[in-house]
Amino acid sequence: VCPSQGTLAYPARVTFLSTVSWSNLIHYLGLSHRLLALNFIIVSLSKKSAWSSAQVKVTDTDFDGVEVRVFEGSPKPGEPLKRSVVYIHGGGWALASAKIRYYDELCAAVAEELNAVVVSIEYRLVPKVYFPAQINDVVRATKYFLQPEVLHKYSVDPDRIGISGDSAGGNLAAALGQQISQDANLKNKLKVQALIYPVLQALDFNTPSYQQNVNSPILPRYVMVKYWVDYLKGNYDFVEAMTVNNHTSLDVEEAVALRARLNWTALLPPSVTKNYKPVVQTAGNARIIQEIPELLDARSAPLIADQEVLQQLPKTYILTCEHDVLRDDGLMYAKRLESAGVEVTLDHFEDGFHGCMIFTSWPTNFSVGIRTRNSYIKWLDQNL
Repeated sequence: VCPSQGTLAYPARVTFLSTVSWSNLIHYLGLSHRLLALNFIIVSLSKKSAWSSAQVKVTDTDFDGVEVRVFEGSPKPGEPLKRSVVYIHGGGWALASAKIRYYDELCAAVAEELNAVVVSIEYRLVPKVYFPAQINDVVRATKYFLQPEVLHKYSVDPDRIGISGDSAGGNLAAALGQQISQDANLKNKLKVQALIYPVLQALDFNTPSYQQNVNSPILPRYVMVKYWVDYLKGNYDFVEAMTVNNHTSLDVEEAVALRARLNWTALLPPSVTKNYKPVVQTAGNARIIQEIPELLDARSAPLIADQEVLQQLPKTYILTCEHDVLRDDGLMYAKRLESAGVEVTLDHFEDGFHGCMIFTSWPTNFSVGIRTRNSYIKWLDQNL
């Protein structure tokens, strides 16, 4: 990946495209689902066992039936209780794992540098399960962890717990935060949430960042739309119509009111909107929302949650990258949270690209990856 432009360098691009081509061939031959085949290759190439070091103890276990990898940093002198982060990996709700090298190294770094306990959730993936199973997994595991006896087992301070995630994991973390904050039965609440280039809405695939990065090799628009269709178990025939916002046209009444909650002409500054124009169809395809009503569900699209829900959320960190179709999802969520009275830190990287924060070790140890990770950990250290 070229850090300055957010594009795949030749060797990495060849490897990525070869992996996708093999998975598509396997799918075409009827040997396996495309996503199962692709994820098998990804995990096989980079899976890492639960290996502990002198600084961080790593164990695989389960929380209420949900697999987790737990990273326990060394106790901090004078602090018998540790702070903690529940982490949710990205991958379009269908790919990657808490056990692959990139996420293992990230969580180990957070645990070591913060002397913290990091719980990385191995939630179930598409196509074995679909929305809302992924959310149910992360909610179930987090609620289990928040039990006083479990926090005591890991020596965690109940007043210093945060949640975090990147990309689709950022989506699940945002949905998790909204559910936890509204659960009156939970004694222990969250202190912070940290969202890394999160996916937050599926109503408008023509925000300025979607238009600007429509053909980004890391995450082009059509791939993001397909991830949404896969996640919500929709029909691939809808993908083309969704890319031009036919699913949220003016004649789709259910979508009109919610579209107002992500009116980017009002939520984004002129430096971002530039000369881009909103794509709002007069007449579209009402069948899409009829068959995939989950597109308008705040559990899948946290950006469209009610103002009353947003008001209850904890202090928030949102990292966005210029070369990313999801940039404006994060920018709009930051604006909505600020309007709801939530303290927000928006951390934008002009040379950042989608997924860059996990590229911090050879041969993909990019400057922007190291800088985004350091900035993220620094914020957690200062606020958790």
